Amino acid sequence: MWRIGELARMAGVTERTLRHYDKIGLLAPAMVDRATGYRWYGVSELARLERIRGLQHLGLSLRQITDVVDAPDTHLRQALADTVAELRRDIAAKTAAVAAAEDRLAAPTSVLPQMATVGARRLHVRHLRIAHPSALAALCPPPPTTLLTWLDGRPTGDFVAAVTADGGGDRLDLPARTVVRTVVPPATGVVRAGLDLFHWLHRRGLTVAGPTLEEHLVDADHTVATILEIPVRPASPATRHDTDRTRPR
Repeated sequence: MWRIGELARMAGVTERTLRHYDKIGLLAPAMVDRATGYRWYGVSELARLERIRGLQHLGLSLRQITDVVDAPDTHLRQALADTVAELRRDIAAKTAAVAAAEDRLAAPTSVLPQMATVGARRLHVRHLRIAHPSALAALCPPPPTTLLTWLDGRPTGDFVAAVTADGGGDRLDLPARTVVRTVVPPATGVVRAGLDLFHWLHRRGLTVAGPTLEEHLVDADHTVATILEIPVRPASPATRHDTDRTRPR
């Protein structure tokens, strides 16, 4: 039989690891000397340790290994299938993070957009026809308020907008939808942030799927934040030139 240090050297692990395995009930020593407290291990423990290490190399967590190390092969196969699915999700998330970071390096932008799913909303608004984006600020009431525009880039002429109305106005129902949103940095300005956001969508193969919401919020300290929220869908040759059905006439 071997002492804990000898087994650790044979298996290429640390004594601390073996003590942890014993503590969680994964690998108990063959015997413990009551007088000295020394742990002793035999061939059976070495074989079990090698199986544990092999299952770790397959990507299983210690909790999963505890469940399957003595279980039938069908249990192991299911645990491996679950692990593969989880690893693929992790790879997809990391791949997306790499792409986002590379895009930020290649195309500097003022915004840090995030994808989200939001629920349906019902607003009461009054519609406006705007000659130039600079005129919007003067037409919006003090925050909190929401401004809506039906644009997918810099306007080339006058355009339609809508602003939330406290009383009356037209009812506008927005369905549950996937959106890209960003908090506008104070030094950036809404127009530049909006254009950067539209360019960001284009680089990712997304198209605008409804009105952009420009929400002006205020907290208890009277600090104002502006949030841009654009509903999106994947762009395709068939949908790229569609006219959005929620665009007011």
